[in-house]
Amino acid sequence: MAAPSSALVARDLTKRYGDTTALESLDLDVAPLIDPTDGEAFVAGTPSSNRRELVDQIGLLPEEPPLYDELTGREQLQFAADLRDRSWESVADRALEFCDALDLTADLDRRIEGYSTGMRQKAAFVQAVQHDPDVVFLDEPTNGLDPRAAKTLRELILDLAAADTTVFLSTHILPVVEEIADEVGVLHDGRLVAEGSPAELVADAEREAGADLEDAFLALTSEPEAAWQPQP
Repeated sequence: MAAPSSALVARDLTKRYGDTTALESLDLDVAPLIDPTDGEAFVAGTPSSNRRELVDQIGLLPEEPPLYDELTGREQLQFAADLRDRSWESVADRALEFCDALDLTADLDRRIEGYSTGMRQKAAFVQAVQHDPDVVFLDEPTNGLDPRAAKTLRELILDLAAADTTVFLSTHILPVVEEIADEVGVLHDGRLVAEGSPAELVADAEREAGADLEDAFLALTSEPEAAWQPQP
């Protein structure tokens, strides 16, 4: 079977944890970082099972940043580069550019155990994008950030997208989605119940809800899945 050419592809994807179904027969442009129970997924045309090849193509910022308290911020970024068989020299300029934008550079030689929640989030974001991946997965990326840093990070995400990086954003902060997302998928009980641009989702749900994405989300997840139909 030829691999799809889209950056992120899922076909009939299902993932269960015991009796809990997290995803059920999902068809969407996404890709998992864990093995699916059923179905298949591709990232930039590469099967998700081929992790050795994918490690250099993707960046990941999970909800709990994977940082080592014993390391300094600089050592953490160097370690992340080593994991991808990249030299620090090959990613340093890009990494330090992100650190400068996020006001983290002055703290790079401090141990991470002394970092605040926001500083840890910044370091985790930089290590997710410093190797210039094709696809970036960000889970609640503005967690712990003050308003100024959160605004800067949103701008950096927009810059990534403008540079042809595919950014997959998982968040419950709907104003952030409305500001930066081109395409939105709404998951409810493991099923994709709506997909489209923020404006399209608001327009489709506006008959029963209000005029913003939060109202659209509430309408789409409180009604039966079959009740949602995109407007022509």
